[in-house]
Amino acid sequence: MPLSWCLSRWKLWIQAAVVISYSLVILVMVPLISVRLMNKGATPDVQAWFSSGVFVLLTLPITFWEIIQHILNYTKPYLQKYIIRILWMVPIYSLNCWFALTWPKSGIYLDTIRECYEAYVIYNFMVFLLNFLHHELEYEIGSDEERPSVKHIFPLCFLPSCPGGRQFIDSCRHGILQYTVVRPLTTALALFTEMLGVYGEGKFDFHYAYVYIVIINNISQFVAMYSLVLFYKAYRQELSPMSPVPKFLCIKAVVFFSFFQSVIVSLLIHVGIVSPTFVTEKGVVNDVNRGVQDFLICIEMFVAAVAHYFAFSHVPYVDPNARQIPCCLSFVAMWDISDVTQDVSDHIRHVGDTVKNTVQRKPAYSEEQRHLLGSFTDDAGVASEDQYRYLSDRPSRQGYMSIAGSSRLA
Repeated sequence: MPLSWCLSRWKLWIQAAVVISYSLVILVMVPLISVRLMNKGATPDVQAWFSSGVFVLLTLPITFWEIIQHILNYTKPYLQKYIIRILWMVPIYSLNCWFALTWPKSGIYLDTIRECYEAYVIYNFMVFLLNFLHHELEYEIGSDEERPSVKHIFPLCFLPSCPGGRQFIDSCRHGILQYTVVRPLTTALALFTEMLGVYGEGKFDFHYAYVYIVIINNISQFVAMYSLVLFYKAYRQELSPMSPVPKFLCIKAVVFFSFFQSVIVSLLIHVGIVSPTFVTEKGVVNDVNRGVQDFLICIEMFVAAVAHYFAFSHVPYVDPNARQIPCCLSFVAMWDISDVTQDVSDHIRHVGDTVKNTVQRKPAYSEEQRHLLGSFTDDAGVASEDQYRYLSDRPSRQGYMSIAGSSRLA
């Protein structure tokens, strides 16, 4: 059976297939870009489109190669599944912004993909950290033992310390999960108000929805990032073997810097430091607020691709003696998002219970809210077949309880 033989030996041809496919893309795209450049001339918008396209062509192979290396050395699915999701952020950002420069009128609709994925990346990074603690480090399971309280950091250092243990991890998790809910909602609201003509992107005028959406996103991002940094502070010693600092910096730089950069660009245009318009060959005046942001992101993603290549390297996962995973199972496991829907549902239920308990003046922290990473059963994620058991990356509820409750290595 030639097909089954090829699939069973997919590691032998996958790298060559990727190289050939990307070479064909370049052979097609470069002539198309050149033809458009010659037809439209060197107007500012075409120059920006062409320059950003060059950076996109340089960015994609770096990230795709690293993703392929992780798939080839898929020895720790409970970590690499989330690394691959994080790595996909760079090509999604890069292609999204270049397509927005290619079709400016569709820019706001294309940007929704990027904005929703950035919330998805923060969620995956948090799960990556929790899975590292659970799988890579062996903790004593002591559900009643609590870690020391965690002091707040600037600018909230005046607040009382957070109780350690289960409640702390639960608070950090929900602090991050709220962004995965808020960001898609504000993105949908931006699309709706744009269709009504009241969005006013880049206009700092309270008669438009843009200002309110920026404020909501800003607060939500701050809560998510603060929760992530606070979690790192509490478990810095335990996370040190996986070199967390470069990984944290990559997430912060790409996700949060891109948002604040868009706000800064809008402010510079609003006060007149950056010219808000440019003229095409047809003499039509266009708003460049989104265009400047997309152009900058295309360039920055090249730097991000190099940084991610080293920060989320495949080298620690190279193990010739590791069990080989079939190609189809590797891809299916990589794209499975059931964990996300489960955790988002748990977060929405948590918010609803908190509001209800607040109205009824009951304690907000209940046994139900101790599900530290979704509503798990004790054997969650364990299938009957041995291969699926190996691919399972969701620890049991007791596993996360042991992370929260233990204060030292076993």
